Formats: sequence, C-alpha cells, structure tokens
Amino acid sequence: MRVMVMVKATKNSEADAKPTLELLEAMGKYNEELIKAGVMLAGDGLRASSMGKRVRFTGNGGKKTVLDGPFAETKELVAGYWIWQVKSMDEAVEWVRRCPDPMPDEESEIEIRPLFEAEDFAEQFAPESRARAAEVYSDVARAAKA
Repeated sequence: MRVMVMVKATKNSEADAKPTLELLEAMGKYNEELIKAGVMLAGDGLRASSMGKRVRFTGNGGKKTVLDGPFAETKELVAGYWIWQVKSMDEAVEWVRRCPDPMPDEESEIEIRPLFEAEDFAEQFAPESRARAAEVYSDVARAAKA
C-alpha cells in the first residue's frame, strides 16, 4: 500500500524558518534508511503558505478563484511530505516513530493517509480505463526517475 506521510506546519515553518544543520543531517540519514528499505518513493519540504496559492472551485462547473497565501489555521497546513510504499498502516506508523522530530522545540504532528489505488475504483473504471490509468502512472514514474 502507498501512503502519504504529511509533516504538519507549525508557527516556525510558516515563518519560513530553515532547519538546523543537525536536523538536515538527521533527516538525510532517515531518508537514506527509508530508501534502502524500499519504502520512500518521494518526499520534500514545502515553503511557507505565504508563498503559495489556492484555487477555489465553486462547484457545478462554476468559476475558479485564485487565493494568495498565507493561509490561516497553521495546524491544517502541510510543511513537508513523503510518499511511502509499505505493507500496512502499522508499518508506516513504525517508520514515523523512528523519524527525527521535524519541528524541534515546537509541538508538531505527522499525519499518515493511504493513497487510492486503481483497484479501489474497479467498479467505476472500465478495464480499458484501468489500463490507461496504469500506463499514465508508469509514464509519471519513469519521468520522475529521469
């Protein structure tokens, strides 16, 4: 199963505070462990929401509105992420337990959520649509490795 592991934002990450050298080195070692174990598929830190945008959809094919950051409710924002391939949610939790504290000197959270897989939509997708979706994801994976 694939999961997205999200490091939730904090006051300091929203202030675009840079991590210490010690934290960068600890995270680097942790990422190396994830890669060697075949768990980590992707991951990165995100800049503060003040540098971001949101596009709001009104529904029913309505207009789209672009909103500039920063965005309120820091606890609802994401400061970084990984995409992992794990056997179970329990395995993902065990990996997170080994993670260096991503926000030293602040209370922080890491959220783990399973990603949808093509087979989750078996009833909605015709076989040719599933095949096309698999092809597109393969192209994306090849491009990411290039």
